[in-house]
Amino acid sequence: MSVIRALHQQLVSKERSAVEITQGYLDQIAAMEPQIHSYLTVTGEQALAQAAQVDARLAAGEDIGPLTGIPIALKDNLCTRGVRTTCGSKILENFVPPYESTVTEKLRQAGAIALGKTNLDEFAMGSSTENSAYQLTGNPWDVTRVPGGSSGGSAAAVAAGECAVALGSDTGGSIRQPASFCGVVGLKPTYGLVSRFGLVAYASSLDQIGPLAPTVEDAALLLQGIAGHDPKDSTSLNVQVPDYTQCLKPDLKGRKVGIITETFAAEGIDPAVRAATEQAIQQLKALGAEIQEISCPRFAYGLPTYYIIAPSEASSNLARYDGVKYGVRNNSDSLMSMYTKTRAEGFGAEVKRRIMIGTYALSAGYYDAYYLKAQKVRTLIKQDFEAAFGQVDVLVCPTAPTTAFRAGEKVDDPLSMYLSDLMTIPVNLAGLPGLSLPCGFDDQGLPIGLQLIGNALREDLLFEVGYAYEQATEWHNRLPKERL
Repeated sequence: MSVIRALHQQLVSKERSAVEITQGYLDQIAAMEPQIHSYLTVTGEQALAQAAQVDARLAAGEDIGPLTGIPIALKDNLCTRGVRTTCGSKILENFVPPYESTVTEKLRQAGAIALGKTNLDEFAMGSSTENSAYQLTGNPWDVTRVPGGSSGGSAAAVAAGECAVALGSDTGGSIRQPASFCGVVGLKPTYGLVSRFGLVAYASSLDQIGPLAPTVEDAALLLQGIAGHDPKDSTSLNVQVPDYTQCLKPDLKGRKVGIITETFAAEGIDPAVRAATEQAIQQLKALGAEIQEISCPRFAYGLPTYYIIAPSEASSNLARYDGVKYGVRNNSDSLMSMYTKTRAEGFGAEVKRRIMIGTYALSAGYYDAYYLKAQKVRTLIKQDFEAAFGQVDVLVCPTAPTTAFRAGEKVDDPLSMYLSDLMTIPVNLAGLPGLSLPCGFDDQGLPIGLQLIGNALREDLLFEVGYAYEQATEWHNRLPKERL
C-alpha cells in the first residue's frame, strides 16, 4: 500500500497527528543513523514546527492535499533557504543558501515536512556515495555494502524507514541505480518536466530531480507535487501535468513492452540480475502485455559518450567555486594561489578527475575530436530510442548490471565504478523518463531492480506498467534486515 496514502488517511481520520508521525520518523532516524548514515543534516525542530502547523490546519477543519504532513528527505544538492547545503563537498561545508529551490518550495507549499538533507557523492559525481567528503552511507540490506549513488543517502533513508519518501537527482542513473541497490522505487523524469532551479548543477543538459519512494504510487504522488513549468528555469517544459494516479491499474492488456536486446548481451551482467529481469518480463506477459525484442544499436555507446559530455559540462559549472563569493576559502598571498589552493583542498579526487577530463575534452584541438563527436553519438542514441518507441510503449532492461557491491570494492577502479551506470546513462542522454522498481533478490538477499524506459513525457505509461507489475508481485513488501 502507498505510504503517502496510508499517512494521509491517518491524518484526516485523526488516528495520528502530524506531530506524532513526524516524531516517529525522527525516532527512526535517531535509531538507524548510527548504522546507515543517510543524513548530513537533520532539521528536527523545523520539522516538528511544520507538523504543528499541519495539525492546526486539521483542527480548523481545513482540507489537506496528499502531501500535507508527509515527512520527506531532500538530497543535499537542493538549495534550502536557511538550511546548510553542502553537495557532499568540503568546498561548500558551511554554505547556507539565501533562496529556496523550486521543488522544495513546491513541497513546502503543499505542506510536506522536510526532515533533513541526505548524503551524496560529492556534487553528485559517483555511483556509490563513497565520494562524499563527510561520511559513508550503508545499504540498509547490508551495511557493509554501498547504497548506490549519487542519491545513495535518499535511497537508503527510504529503505531504512527514515522518511516516507525522498528526492534525489539523476544525471546518469543517480536515482535509479541506488533505487535498485536499496530495493525501492526511483524515477528519473523527462528532462524539463521538473524544474532544476535551485539544484546545484553537475551537468546541466542531463540533471533532473525525481522521487525515491517505497511504492510506484508514492513515486507518482510525489512527482505530481514537484512537476510543472517554472519560469525560473529556461529548460523547463511548459506542459500540462496529468494526474498520474489515474493511470494506475492492475493489468497491461494492449500494452507493448520491448526488451532492449543489447542490455542482455552486455558484459558484466550478474546471472541473478539477468534471471530476475527475465522472470519479471514473463510476469509482464502474464499481465497481458505483448513482449517483443527491440534493438537499440548505439545503447552501449552511452557510457563513453556520457563521460565526455558530463565532465565537460561539470568543468564549466564548477568553475564558480573559487573561494571568492561563497564556500571555503584558502587565504593565500595571491589571487591565483587562493584559487588553486581553495580548489585543491575543497574538491575531492573524483570531482578533480572529472573536471580535468572535461577541461581536456573542451580544450583547443580536442573539442572536435571528443566533445563534438560525443554530441553526435548522443543524437544517434536518441534516434535509436525514437525508432524503438515507434514499435512499443515501454522498454525494459535491468537497472544495474549487479546488485550492491561492498564498500571500498571499486574505489580504486574508476572504470569499474562507471560501469555501474551502463544501463541508465542512455536514458539521460536522450532526455527520457526511466523508472526502477524491485524485481527480486540475489542469493545474498540483495535487491535487484527492473528498469522501465518511456518516451518523452510518458511517465504515465511507466507508472501504469510499474504499478501493474508491483501489484502482481511481493518484492516491494520485503523490508531490509537492518531496519527496525
